[in-house]
Amino acid sequence: MEKEPITATGFEKLKKELEDLKSIKRPEIIKAIAEARAHGDLKENAEYHAAKDEQGKIEGRIGEINYLFANANIIDVTKIEKKDNVIFGSTVNLLDLENNQKKTYKIVGKDESDIKKNFIYFRSPIAKALIGKSKKDFVTVATPAGEKNFEIVEIKYI
Repeated sequence: MEKEPITATGFEKLKKELEDLKSIKRPEIIKAIAEARAHGDLKENAEYHAAKDEQGKIEGRIGEINYLFANANIIDVTKIEKKDNVIFGSTVNLLDLENNQKKTYKIVGKDESDIKKNFIYFRSPIAKALIGKSKKDFVTVATPAGEKNFEIVEIKYI
């Protein structure tokens, strides 16, 4: 299995999430299952079935995070020699050449990606188009809505 890159910040967030799942949510759901069991017949006990479903989700997420940790390649972009080009973990300020709007994206790993925060997966079309480019380069990205053209205004390693 190929190592999956993750930012140092993303790795720390996952560590906190794992700790929360193991030390808070798992004990809470175990308690909820025990309480639901005490109500009697398990076949028609909605509380019990809901708690078991939640337990499955928690255990699944714990397994997923452990898998990510086992296959993680942690990249701290602040410690990488600056090369003035777009790399994994860099934050890129773009100018949309069609409407002159500025956009900012941070290139991150799969589990960190969140378009609402402008964190884009490094294998997404826009990230693929940006990686390796430099400040003032022009980039064309094929999107479902058609081609988008950008100019790279600034690259930050934060």
